[in-house]
Amino acid sequence: MHRLRCSTWLVGSLLVLGLNCSGSGGQKLYEESTGYSPDTLRSLLNTTLTGLRANAITRAVQLCSPAVVGITVTDEREVVYRDPFSSWFFDDPIFRFFFGEPREYRRRYTIRNLGSGFIISPDGYVVTNQHVIGENPTRITVTLVGGEHYEAELVGADPVSDIALLKLRSQSNRRFPYLRLGNSDSITVGEWVIAFGNPFGLFDLNAKPTVTVGVVSNTGVNFQQQGRIYRGMIQTDAAISSGNSGGPLVNALGEVIGVNAAIISTAQNWQGAGSIGIGFAIPINRVKFIIERLHAAGTLERNIDIGIRLGNLEQYAPGMGQYGALIISVRRDSPADRAGLEPGDIIIAIDGIRVRDSKDAELLLSDSIVGQRLRLTILRGGREQVVTLTVGKRRP
Repeated sequence: MHRLRCSTWLVGSLLVLGLNCSGSGGQKLYEESTGYSPDTLRSLLNTTLTGLRANAITRAVQLCSPAVVGITVTDEREVVYRDPFSSWFFDDPIFRFFFGEPREYRRRYTIRNLGSGFIISPDGYVVTNQHVIGENPTRITVTLVGGEHYEAELVGADPVSDIALLKLRSQSNRRFPYLRLGNSDSITVGEWVIAFGNPFGLFDLNAKPTVTVGVVSNTGVNFQQQGRIYRGMIQTDAAISSGNSGGPLVNALGEVIGVNAAIISTAQNWQGAGSIGIGFAIPINRVKFIIERLHAAGTLERNIDIGIRLGNLEQYAPGMGQYGALIISVRRDSPADRAGLEPGDIIIAIDGIRVRDSKDAELLLSDSIVGQRLRLTILRGGREQVVTLTVGKRRP
């Protein structure tokens, strides 16, 4: 790199010298002293500077952009309502006898939602957020780089993890550009990351994704938001705004390490929330687990049964100085009972993930699916044990 900088400085200096040599005599003297004509040196300088502008970020952007898409979701709804005063009078049978039943009014309206996504296979499977798709979408339109529009079908969605899987409807056997999925367990705090997406619908202006660059600010962040469980989230200061949801977060190699999903923002207007440098992406290893099951079954069975009640050690055993979640009670003949868990056990880890308090344990247990086998590390009588619990299905 040092040699390249020196070469650039030397070429630039010689170019300036050549441009200052006026007249044919000066140009001849310059060519004899350097071995280059001013035009040749100018071309060399342009080539050198162009090489300096290219870096890992620009190469990753060129590699990934063709597989990033804009998503437009249309949801048509019908609302049935009555005159607000009808409940005062039409509950009276005599009033209904003379004036008939209250009239109903129907109104249909259309809701449009914008978001982002990315293609993960040559046959057109697309990953995005469930909150981009909504509950009952009537039409999903995907826009590719360059402006091509495709209708997409919803393969499956999981509201708990906030992941949805789509499939592009293509009349031909077209092979789509797609992104390579990386390993979110290997990321490092401080490494460069790139967020792609469709903030505020800007993708529709020129059919290109918006690119923002930042670093990995934190990893392993857990929180819940509107019933969704965000586990092991990747925090980044790359700008993520409304409409970026569902877009990829990639590393400098162009590998997807996360799906942009949530932000903390104090800047909002009628169009949505803007970035203040605190954004979160769902780690791609978690996404892989979800989409494999969505592809196979279209949904995840989240109607789970565990059978324990938890409490914080600080409340039930103050001054103990131990982290973990205290099991207060175990329901008889429940999955927890069959696994051998007992009141007084302290859960300190679930599938190798440390449990600090009951909130941590409840989040991890709530994220499980029916039939999943969980490894619970517990303390019983001061001794550490590992118990395997098979998640059951909640009874009606």
